[in-house]
Amino acid sequence: MIRNYFKMAWRNLMRNKAFSFINILGLSIGISAALVIFLIVQYDFSFDKFHKNGDRTYRVVSVFGFSGETYKNSGVPYPIGNSLRNEVTGIEVVAPFTIWNASQYLSIASEANGAPKVFKKQDKTIFADESYFKMIPYKWIAGNPSSSLQEPYQVVLTEKTASLYFPKSSPAEIVGKEIIFDDSVRTKITGIVKNLEGNTDFNFTGFVSRATQERTTLKPRFWDHWNNTNSSSQIMIRLSQGTTVANIEKQLNGLYNKYNKKEKGDNSTHAFLLQPLSDIHFNPDYGNFDQRIAHKPTLYGLLVVAVFLLLLGCINFINLTTAQGTQRAKEIGIRKTMGSSRKQLVFQFLSETFFITIIATVVSTVLTPVLLKVFSDFIPPELHFHPLQQPIILFFIASLVILVSILSGFYPAWILSSYKPVNVLKNQSSFTPGRSRKAWVRKSLTVTQFIIAQGFILATLVVSQQIHYTLSKDLGFKKDAILSFSINYRDTVSSNKTLLIEKIKSIPEVAMLGIATGTPTSTNNWSSTLKYTNGKKETTTDVELKFADTNYLKQFQLKLVAGNNLSHSDTVTQFLINQTYANLLGFKNPQDAIGKYIEWDNKHVPVTGVLADFHQNSLHSAIKPLAIGNWNKEARVLSISLQPKNGDGSNWKTAIAKIENAWKGIYPKEDFEYTFFDESIARYYEAEQNISRLLKWATGLVILISCMGLLGLVMYTTNLRTKEIGVRKVLGASVSQIVSILTKDFLVLIIVAFFVAAPVAWWAMHKWLENFAYRTSINAWLFIGAGLLTVSIALITISFQTIKAAMTNPVKSLRTE
Repeated sequence: MIRNYFKMAWRNLMRNKAFSFINILGLSIGISAALVIFLIVQYDFSFDKFHKNGDRTYRVVSVFGFSGETYKNSGVPYPIGNSLRNEVTGIEVVAPFTIWNASQYLSIASEANGAPKVFKKQDKTIFADESYFKMIPYKWIAGNPSSSLQEPYQVVLTEKTASLYFPKSSPAEIVGKEIIFDDSVRTKITGIVKNLEGNTDFNFTGFVSRATQERTTLKPRFWDHWNNTNSSSQIMIRLSQGTTVANIEKQLNGLYNKYNKKEKGDNSTHAFLLQPLSDIHFNPDYGNFDQRIAHKPTLYGLLVVAVFLLLLGCINFINLTTAQGTQRAKEIGIRKTMGSSRKQLVFQFLSETFFITIIATVVSTVLTPVLLKVFSDFIPPELHFHPLQQPIILFFIASLVILVSILSGFYPAWILSSYKPVNVLKNQSSFTPGRSRKAWVRKSLTVTQFIIAQGFILATLVVSQQIHYTLSKDLGFKKDAILSFSINYRDTVSSNKTLLIEKIKSIPEVAMLGIATGTPTSTNNWSSTLKYTNGKKETTTDVELKFADTNYLKQFQLKLVAGNNLSHSDTVTQFLINQTYANLLGFKNPQDAIGKYIEWDNKHVPVTGVLADFHQNSLHSAIKPLAIGNWNKEARVLSISLQPKNGDGSNWKTAIAKIENAWKGIYPKEDFEYTFFDESIARYYEAEQNISRLLKWATGLVILISCMGLLGLVMYTTNLRTKEIGVRKVLGASVSQIVSILTKDFLVLIIVAFFVAAPVAWWAMHKWLENFAYRTSINAWLFIGAGLLTVSIALITISFQTIKAAMTNPVKSLRTE
């Protein structure tokens, strides 16, 4: 019997090729989109799920408050690790570690007394002790977990990294060998661990003993300071059974208050919070470990897109199948007369749906790799589609086939199997004429399709407008034709920096060179507590600090609203402050701030200028208090303004090549890496640009599926009204009149959909724009444009079939009856 069902399904599919094609294409697009989205969502939500005690594992993070502003940092003061172990109860494991930002390359002595092997970009190294391996479930291949990181200059490597450094040696042979970090730190390999199995943010490949940091010249300057927080200094803890997060946070903050005494007039706040392990991969406020941060709202949005695309494919199937029901009425009547039960008919129609869904699923498995390539720059490179090697994908595909078959097939099967044999055999296939003419179910489903389509169109327009706004807005500085790069701060030879600057200045294609601690929007910012006393009141504020030379203002075209530019100095002798900071200090007139003294680092530094506000970060954030000092000694970021680009841009290529040659002449072992300033600003909005790109694709697919469904309904309607069209033409109706009659009902549905979609889309986009401190407005023309665009697309879709039907010879039309 089942074999017969599938035979009939195939015959029905071949008999109605156009409708079958629309159904299969609509379902395959929805299924392939669902597959791609499932891969992305499943990948991101699988991070660090292999930890046995993950529900009790937390990272300690810091939250600061200054003058009503909140600042979040993933780091903690260095001494907190030992205090946690000794003074806080309810913690099972305390694992402090420091990300070694100085580690960029390492060398290994050659076995044959030749030149040492050098490996660059080895920046996944941390300082840790044995507690780190109690926290993170590494499996040891060689070495002793309890002693491998006890002494200075010991290092443990992951298996993959060890085989990279020593490809011909076994783990046991590698233990005892020496690797040298940055030509200065000689370490001995004491252990090898297996790479973590499963997706994880803990992607470190080298573990240098924490004793190396604590007992050698690598000891940080603020090792014993409780009032200094560095994002490199992090700590993971595992709570004991039954311990609450609130209890540990209370003890942590008690520790901070015990060891860090606030100065008089300091109105800042500081609190430690526990960040769950499951939050690390998703929380941009604290970041992870220089890994990709997933955005939960985007992932949930992708799931909504998948649901909508699947829903649209199912709606097409329901609409077209029920619309075609009259053509199968006699078949149903005969089957019932011959003894078929309603249950058997329902099963038959569901089998046909299942057959079509299987075909659509096969098509979608072919489309999925193509979609993954299209979005390769958005999708993590570790994400792959190998169904036979990924049981969870096979399970998802099977579940999807069953779900889509039921969603698409049950309602049509139930309706078609309800036909009464007496009526249909008397040619009364529209067994309920009034209700059929209203076709309220099909109309409701069509409206739903275009509500979704217009919602996507509106969302795409708003997101595109916001991205254009962010990239074209005047940020308060010049951003074009400027490239920047950083001098390695491990270089202690000050003459190298001076020599490099002089070489670059002599390049004809270079218009200007400036040196600072960062560009106007650099993420490598310093912040410090600055004090100002007006004789009556002391104001303590956390202020973002930059240090620069005299070219900084001219190069980036920063505007002075009062005072003068910085003068040259190797120590901080002047501050320029922005208007936001000046207003915070109580100066309504910028000129009044000139000559006032600000206390920083136990020095009283005069304010010599006030800058017009510019955006130090993306438009997600409000402008914050800023001070720029004239301290060139620690400034290591070179910004180079290039001469205007010639016709083919060759002068820029020449300039970059010459700059690289100058760099290599002084730092031959280091790669020359630079960024254009405007490109670094655009990267602030990568997430939004990815969302925009996804929305454009999703909108295109939604419109395609909706229009295919609309085309199918128009084809059915014109076929059903063939005699009516012929009679109207005989009675003198023109082509335009007939097209108008056939089109009117569908346009009414689209207009109804617009009035439902508009307020919902406005609310959703308004909520999304709240993520930006500076944002565009949602104008009425966006809604008008979206409505007109939808109507235009629908008219084009409808017109092909309606014009064809209206131009048919009425003699042929009347003969069809």
